Parts: sequence; C-alpha cells; structure tokens
Amino acid sequence: MTVSLAAIRRYPVKSMGGEELARVVLDSRGLVGDRWFAVVDAEGRLSSGKNSRRFRRRDAVFDYAAQTEGEQVLVTRGDARWRVGADELDVELSAAMGAAVRVLPENEVPHFDDGPISLIGTATLAWCAERGIDADPRRLRVNLLLETAEPFVEEGWLGTEVTLGGAALRIVDRVPRCRMIDIDQDGAAARGEWLKLLGAEREACAAVYAAVVRPGEVTVGDRLTR
Repeated sequence: MTVSLAAIRRYPVKSMGGEELARVVLDSRGLVGDRWFAVVDAEGRLSSGKNSRRFRRRDAVFDYAAQTEGEQVLVTRGDARWRVGADELDVELSAAMGAAVRVLPENEVPHFDDGPISLIGTATLAWCAERGIDADPRRLRVNLLLETAEPFVEEGWLGTEVTLGGAALRIVDRVPRCRMIDIDQDGAAARGEWLKLLGAEREACAAVYAAVVRPGEVTVGDRLTR
C-alpha cells in the first residue's frame, strides 16, 4: 500500500488557528516553529479548550489564527493583525479572555500535549465522514495528513519507525481526544459529534503521535516507507 504526505499544518501559537505549508523541517522537537508560542496566564497555565494542571479553558483563543512571515509570527482576527511580542497583542488577548495573559515562547515546559507531531490518514477521516461527521482534519489539529487507503492503518504502526522525506519518525502512541474537537476552530465548523463517535467506537482516539528519530525536511507528496 502506497502512503504519501497529503498536507502539512503548523500551529505557531498553541490553540490558535494554524497555517498550511508545502514543506517543513522536522528537528528533534518536532515541526520547526510548531506551537513554539502559547497564550499564558499569571499562573503559567496555557490557554486551551480544556482545564487541567497545565491548561486553562479559554475558548476565545480559537477566535485567533497565527502565521509565520519571515522571522516573525503574526496573529490575526478578521482583518486585524498583531505581531507576537507586541504589547498590543497581549492587551487584545487579555480583554478577549477576561484575564491577564501574554504570548510567550516555550521554556523548560513543552507546549505539546503528549507528543511533538501528530498524523492521521485520509481513510480514517473518510471512515468518520461515513458516520455523519464533518471530518475536517483541522478539527483534530494534526500536523501531517497522509493519503491512505485503509482506515486507522496508522495505529498499526505503533512502536515502529517510518521514513518520510528526509526525516525518520517513530510512531509512539494513539492520540486521545477531548471536547476541543467539537469546537469551531481554525476555520473548520464542528458539525457532527465527533467525540461521541470516537468514544463509542475508538476509545476516544484518533490520529497518532510521532517522535523525530532523524531530523530532515518533509514535502507534500513525499512517500512514507516502513
């Protein structure tokens, strides 16, 4: 079965909308520039769609998108634009979220959830779509979309190493899902109760996490080999 890279998506600011890329470099951390920034409150919690020890639920973060332009990251909402690092952005976000927050770079605590790179196959999304879900991969915030023919084939790669473009990855775990996938975000409307479907039939999991074994560049169209 031939598997190839269909799309790449990077999220410069965690939980905000992302950007589609034709190619990207993978280093030991993951996609270069992915989730390097986050919206952080005075307690050090990251703005997200859920509450936990590390995260604070602030759904307003989904109203914004981030993109890389040269050496800068820009945050947008409608026609408004702010540069990451500008005081005006922190003022805007604090007002929107009702709390004092700042956009900060990653420090010793990673901004990732449980893995640096997430990937899913098109056949998995098609399986979900056949069950009444608008299975837009942006709802899952995956980094790498693979063209596949068999639903959930990516889960069969757990514990193995794969090569994609100039990089090598180890598939390390399934991705557990939460309420975030049923929130409008990143330009995708949350039509269909995706979390309910996955909870009933797939242990609330969709996509897999991967770690970088060998850094390198990947490009849309690259074949995946095992």
